Amino acid sequence: MRVLTRDAAAHVDREITVMGWAHRLRELGAISFVLVRDRSGMIQVVFEGKAGFTHESVISVRGTVRRNEKAPGGFEIAAAAFDVLALADSELPLPVNGDPDKVSLDALLDNRMISLRMPRIRSIFRVQSTIIKAFAESLRGLDFTEIKTSKLVGSGTEGGTGLFTVEYFDGKVFLAQSPQFYKQALVSSGMERVFEIGAAYRAEKHDTPRHLNEYVSLDVEMAFIQSEHELMDLELGILKSVFAALRAENAEDLAVFGASLPDDAAIDRIPRVGYEEAKDIISASGGKKVFDINPEGERVLCDWAREKHGVDAAFVNAFPRKKRPFYAFPDGLKTMSFDLLFRGLEITTGGRRINEYAMLLDALPKFGLTPEAMGAYMDIFRCGCPPHGGFAIGLERLTQKILGLHSVKEASLFPRDRKRTTP
Repeated sequence: MRVLTRDAAAHVDREITVMGWAHRLRELGAISFVLVRDRSGMIQVVFEGKAGFTHESVISVRGTVRRNEKAPGGFEIAAAAFDVLALADSELPLPVNGDPDKVSLDALLDNRMISLRMPRIRSIFRVQSTIIKAFAESLRGLDFTEIKTSKLVGSGTEGGTGLFTVEYFDGKVFLAQSPQFYKQALVSSGMERVFEIGAAYRAEKHDTPRHLNEYVSLDVEMAFIQSEHELMDLELGILKSVFAALRAENAEDLAVFGASLPDDAAIDRIPRVGYEEAKDIISASGGKKVFDINPEGERVLCDWAREKHGVDAAFVNAFPRKKRPFYAFPDGLKTMSFDLLFRGLEITTGGRRINEYAMLLDALPKFGLTPEAMGAYMDIFRCGCPPHGGFAIGLERLTQKILGLHSVKEASLFPRDRKRTTP
């Protein structure tokens, strides 16, 4: 029976079988040392004579576990027999046992099928997997229902810009920018609390370390709220759950990147700053008046929050109506909407939505929209919809900022941008 390499230490002086990839080979004539890598880690295997296979070959090894303080992890396997399950080419496009920081990002992405074998890179996606799991579990514990909505839509949720067009039989449809309208429909259906983990698409011609054209959105929608502050409170609880799970399950992965996580007390200190006040903070830092919050402004606000509140994050709320989509609930000339900035980057946008039919009818023409153009969306409100709101967290951006990655593309298994549609 196969034993994972991380469990080999529990079988000292017993014969076991491990299976994995030949991560590193040292052939010293009469003896060879091979680090065998599987999903759980690595262990040194000692062979008599030459190993007879190449780096990254997939092998099965039967042998006796023994202690060896000089071996990685303090244990090794003395091979009695082995099989080569798949021989790897002798010329690899990337050094899988090397440091990915010494390889260009383009090279890593051009050879993604191989670079994903690099242990440091796989740590990124173990962390991401835990984020997804903890996000879902925290919401299920609050009586939220998980949903899966269509990614082929007849129109965009925020207007006609930034949409990918897809041929659809004799017509055309679009890739969804967000599950926004569907979330609202399901809240209105009586589900009240829903969440979705799914792909979102933005046809924006960016080429920056913070943008992807396809990303994973962690979406939440909740009925019977009065303001955006209830949503911010919900997100704080989600973040506490996510960070607790990462500390418990991914300590080694975090250590690979020297990553630290805010504790619960720090999360509770995240300040809530109105849009106008946020601009004043940014203006004071740079010595000149700013008229909007750009990426540099997001970094300034997080620096300010770290200095004043001891946490590298800030909520910005009370955005003016012209800065938010038509469905943002108005509060005078402002809206009950918010962003969450974390370590210098916006990772969340959300807020309370308009739920009253008459209010929506009043808002549409101000954004150049008509009830006819909105189609079935209007039925949600014409037939009665509770006060509600929600938000979306960008999975790759959150992963990027937790681990301190240079580019959000590093946090995507197969990133899509203006230049990249393969592999």
